[in-house]
Amino acid sequence: MGPVECLVLAFPGERLKVPAVTAIADLRKAGQVRLIDSLIVTKSAAGEVSSSELVEYEEYEDAAAEIGPEANLLGPEDAAEVAETLEPGSCALMLLVEHVWAAHAAEVIREADGYVAGRVPIPHAFVEEAHAAYRDAVTAAAAAAVRS
Repeated sequence: MGPVECLVLAFPGERLKVPAVTAIADLRKAGQVRLIDSLIVTKSAAGEVSSSELVEYEEYEDAAAEIGPEANLLGPEDAAEVAETLEPGSCALMLLVEHVWAAHAAEVIREADGYVAGRVPIPHAFVEEAHAAYRDAVTAAAAAAVRS
């Protein structure tokens, strides 16, 4: 089995956009992740918290069908914890996913008595900065290769 993690994707507004759900379904269909469970958490403008399953919404029906069956592991306690991080008038999609793409490497690492010692989420602005630095490095390497 690959690494498993709980991701919380936050969105402005009290409704998820269908393309966000479709993107997760596409990852599952491509065999990159296995969606073990999901939960939508909403914090109203008045601060009231609710949670629901994807299948409870008609507009996500097509995408949710592509996701397949889910275990019922995420619950009210998880929703309450996520809600503490949400701004009023927003929502989140909690995803419990297995990273199928990393299953073989995870097995080999476990057999070598290794384990993930930590994870650090990288903010999007830093990801953009890293992409730009990588592009600059590739350009510089190509220019150096031409000069040699």
